[in-house]
Amino acid sequence: MQQSGKKQALIREYAQLVRRLTPKSQLGLGCLRAFWVGGAICLLGQWIAEAAQRWLSLPLSAAQTAASITLVFLTALLTGIGVFDRIARYAGAGTVVPITGFANAMVSPAMEFKPEGWVLGTGARLFTIAGPVLVYGIASSVIVGILYYFIRW
Repeated sequence: MQQSGKKQALIREYAQLVRRLTPKSQLGLGCLRAFWVGGAICLLGQWIAEAAQRWLSLPLSAAQTAASITLVFLTALLTGIGVFDRIARYAGAGTVVPITGFANAMVSPAMEFKPEGWVLGTGARLFTIAGPVLVYGIASSVIVGILYYFIRW
């Protein structure tokens, strides 16, 4: 009986310690930051696409491609110089807008293993996270293409 009482006291003490040391959640503020930063990234992408249409006379599909390429480049550049990580710490999920999150996921491991050299460090790690995405994306598109071929008959 006494051992059970000690165990319960330790459990209560541990629960109090966890409550005291666990940082208070700032869910509302985190959501607000994610919303405005993610929205700003999307706004920048839309502005790039419209600028490419207006100033470079590109058709819509080419302008959208130019916007995607520019966002990937800017994210890779900002990740490489350490700025994107600070933005991501501030905005959280707001920076995981798919194209910028993908670019950051490619560059981050490459930067981490840069001391191992250009080939075995940066080059080998560049597709650590992107590799599976590309493999499964291509594989699923092949499967969908085959299904489409047989279903349309």
